[in-house]
Amino acid sequence: MASPHAVKVRRIYEAPLATDGMRILVDRLWPRGLTKEKARIDHWCKAIAPSPQLRKWYDHDPQLFEEFSRRYRTELEAPEAAAALGRLRSLADRGPLTLLTATKEPIISEAAVLCALIKESRQPSSPES
Repeated sequence: MASPHAVKVRRIYEAPLATDGMRILVDRLWPRGLTKEKARIDHWCKAIAPSPQLRKWYDHDPQLFEEFSRRYRTELEAPEAAAALGRLRSLADRGPLTLLTATKEPIISEAAVLCALIKESRQPSSPES
């Protein structure tokens, strides 16, 4: 089995890196003050973003991240979101993938949850794998 390609999370406001590979914006809302040219994204995947209700409830409160992550994973089971997650997994199998978010703390964002899910799906299911 080939080694998995890197999947990482970055702020969209940071300058692109040569190692980013595919750059996917995973926020539902377009980042404030950023032009599409400066964003340098390959795709904007709105379908994978948390629902507006979940996003507003969470409000990027670090103390709520664990519960946010649980609720968001449940939302990702819906058909449209599950299909979008499948596309992200497929992209990650083909090369480096960078999940972009506008949040100030990407490690407690939906992008971090997605990154963890993609990495989890690449783990062997048993020692024999």
